[in-house]
Amino acid sequence: MKLDSKRRRCEACGARTRADWRSRRCVTTLTGCVGLSVQVRVCHQEGCLLKGVPLRAEEEGRWALPEHEFGLDVLAFIGVQRYREHRSVPEIHALLRTRGVAISERTCTNLLDRYDELVSLQLLDSGRLQKALKQQGRAVLAIDGLAPDVGHEVLWVVRECLSGQVLLARPLLSGSEQELVPLLEEVRRALGRVPIVGVVSDGQRSIRNALAHTLSQVPHQLCHFHYLREAARPLYEVDRHAKKELKKRVREVRKVERAVEGRQDAGARATRAYAAAVRSALTDDHRPPLNPSGLLLRRRLGAIEKSLERVSKRGPVRRKLSRLHAVLRNALKATAPMWPGLAQAYRWVERTAAILQNEHGMDAAGVRRRLAALLAALVRWTRRRHRGVLRQALAHFLLETRRYWKGLFHCYDVPDLPRTDNDLEHLFGTCRYHERRASGRVRGSAGLVVRGGVRLPAIAAAHLLPALDGPHLAPGDIDDWRRLRAQLEQRRVPRIMGRRFRADPDGYLRAIEEELRPYLPV
Repeated sequence: MKLDSKRRRCEACGARTRADWRSRRCVTTLTGCVGLSVQVRVCHQEGCLLKGVPLRAEEEGRWALPEHEFGLDVLAFIGVQRYREHRSVPEIHALLRTRGVAISERTCTNLLDRYDELVSLQLLDSGRLQKALKQQGRAVLAIDGLAPDVGHEVLWVVRECLSGQVLLARPLLSGSEQELVPLLEEVRRALGRVPIVGVVSDGQRSIRNALAHTLSQVPHQLCHFHYLREAARPLYEVDRHAKKELKKRVREVRKVERAVEGRQDAGARATRAYAAAVRSALTDDHRPPLNPSGLLLRRRLGAIEKSLERVSKRGPVRRKLSRLHAVLRNALKATAPMWPGLAQAYRWVERTAAILQNEHGMDAAGVRRRLAALLAALVRWTRRRHRGVLRQALAHFLLETRRYWKGLFHCYDVPDLPRTDNDLEHLFGTCRYHERRASGRVRGSAGLVVRGGVRLPAIAAAHLLPALDGPHLAPGDIDDWRRLRAQLEQRRVPRIMGRRFRADPDGYLRAIEEELRPYLPV
């Protein structure tokens, strides 16, 4: 197939270019191999900045990337299978082989990286962002960091809440104020004239300081979920300790199960059914701040114990069933003093969450008055009723409330400003899910941070954009793609050096010393 250049004149000097030769290349597509004959034009004008620079036909970029043997339609197919069908790289490789594409599994991984880069170039283009956000007339931002590996870089993400657009994703060595301020300024420049009416975050101190420096007039909403989780953390620890004590006393249920193993009489079947209920209750864990696992376990074991008590009152009970009843009764009796105060303390947390949920649609001043009245009542109740660990936990709850107070109520006055940054957390969860499918690792891989600046926008694009075909993946400016790829390669260097050090620490250090030897005094 012949591809002729449409640029008859040089872009630098305006002189007419000359078609000097044709470059031939073979591109592998989903439908087979295509031979391309690409016209190359050159400017020969003396003094021109582009003299001697080959100008290849523009249509070539819609077929394949420079120095790549596979077409853009293969990249698009790999991206769709990865981010829309949730297939792993070996599964994608098998699909391509069934379609007659001669490709290796390693090449599939490399082409998936190229797909991420091309999609992120389109998704993060400032012109496209301004055009998309100009229709809604305002922007609400969410900012948070993703740290798969402790002690390494953090992937910081800024997302527009109303449209779901990822505005920026970039790895940083730390989350300090000095690092975040340039990030936020870059986002503000990318939005242009689109006004920012609100920001939501988890309340990290460096984020607060950076926003106060960069967007001081913009309301900064602090996430209600993170507030309740941090405020109720000591209560969660008390609940976890009580749950541990209760579980310790229910371990004899295993002996009861073993005693009826293999039996099929009515008593044995009932014993196994009750034991399964106990085991299900023991293994059902919840995360803070609401639905405490210990109190939930106490309620469920109490319900099982009452059911056994009702059964025992109706007539003689099999010995093993009565033994199970005794185990639960003794466990609940031994831990009974732990639960009343803890249950009452969690009711205060639940009432706080109900006020912040604001089902009545009150304004910020109304919600603030209701919450202040509740906290005043909590202070009086704590001084009268509690001492020790629970009092310290509730004092911590009040301390965290004061720390978050100024940022809890903007969402009631600013339309569409979310109460939490859970949508951004869900995006992180989607990214982790893709990582698990590809690598089998529970924790995020190092590549999630190294290539997160392009991988996370590509994941978000699966929900924001229609499926892209080959021609739509073509970059508008191939130099932008080259610069992006060079930046990503630079971020890989510290990881490569770290692997070399772990493989041979002594050799790694000797290499550094040898490199520095010419620059050191004798």
